[in-house]
Amino acid sequence: MIDDLDLGFDEPERGEKGRHRRGFVRKRKGGSGGRGKTFLALLLALVLLGGIGGGAFYGFDRIQNYFVTPDYDGAGTGEVTVEIKQGALLADMADALVTADVVKSQKAFIEAAEANSRSKNIQPGTYKLRKQMSGASAITAMLDLKNKIVNGLTIPEGRTSKNIYKLLSEKTKIPVKEFEAAAKDPEGLGVPDWWFKRDDGKKVVKSVEGFLFPDTYEIPPKATAESILKLMVDNFLSVTGEMKFADRVQAERKVSPYEALIVSSLAQAEAGNKDDLGKVARVAYNRVYGEFNCNCLEMDVTVNYYLESIGKPTKTSAQMTAAELDDPKNPYNRKLKGLVPTPINNPGRQALEGAMAPPPGKWLYFVAIDREGHSAFAETYEGHQRNEARAREAGII
Repeated sequence: MIDDLDLGFDEPERGEKGRHRRGFVRKRKGGSGGRGKTFLALLLALVLLGGIGGGAFYGFDRIQNYFVTPDYDGAGTGEVTVEIKQGALLADMADALVTADVVKSQKAFIEAAEANSRSKNIQPGTYKLRKQMSGASAITAMLDLKNKIVNGLTIPEGRTSKNIYKLLSEKTKIPVKEFEAAAKDPEGLGVPDWWFKRDDGKKVVKSVEGFLFPDTYEIPPKATAESILKLMVDNFLSVTGEMKFADRVQAERKVSPYEALIVSSLAQAEAGNKDDLGKVARVAYNRVYGEFNCNCLEMDVTVNYYLESIGKPTKTSAQMTAAELDDPKNPYNRKLKGLVPTPINNPGRQALEGAMAPPPGKWLYFVAIDREGHSAFAETYEGHQRNEARAREAGII
């Protein structure tokens, strides 16, 4: 390019090396337009270089980003709280931190996380961090539990929604009635409407029961009843989505996801040991969709769910009266054909897995036979009676 500009600097011809300076200058002056040509070339070079410099000036940050990760230096200043949501990926965490101006770029945080093998231990929750931290400093701070705002609450598997509202109210001081009000609109909490479809011809009762996934939750500061229930529903959707629960129960069990969710809750309530969750689910399917004499559940846990829902104390099977067991006004009556209107609690992952992929078997009966809660299963009533005898010998019933 420089050659093309012809800057006009004459080189001495060979043999002129020892000539007097004046003679050399005279030669240049005597040339045609030499001085003007040199000036024009210099001017063009300056304009060209100036243009390149201007482009570099305006595009420097953009160009730099391709080669250098935008990052802050040091441990930052001030204080800011950032919530990392349940199931967040590194990119999700990075987005939250960039939004709060904790780190300068998503790339800075992700590169720092990839360079620190402990970054996989970052937990969901709310963190006290600083603004404008380097990616590495942010990772270090989030791994230090002193910076995590601990306001955790564990929701056990198999609790009813009413029981969960009480636990949440005790922890957050939010009145139970606010949770009850928020729960009246399960779709508003994030439950997709397709969950409330049944293939068994039964009327759909839209309830949040079954969708409040049992887990340990970090309750964010200034949380509301609605935001907490949304958090739990979102967790349910994440877990069942990861399991492909809806797709598999429709393809393999030939039932709607909602019916399988009901079965999950029945197994969660009835199984005395996690090893039996799948078998109890199989019994529920066999009784309702198989060759059971009444095509009904005949599970006392559904009666207890109804008693709790109307504000009455729950009872053991031995304590229940005949009127309570077969109350015609009870929509969860154990003698009614088919599945009950809604789930009867909020099942955990293993109960969901049990209803999604129960072991094969024609069992219609089961009874607990040891102190650890294991049950014996039978296909016939005669076999069930033998299992009951084993239970009596063990002092279980």
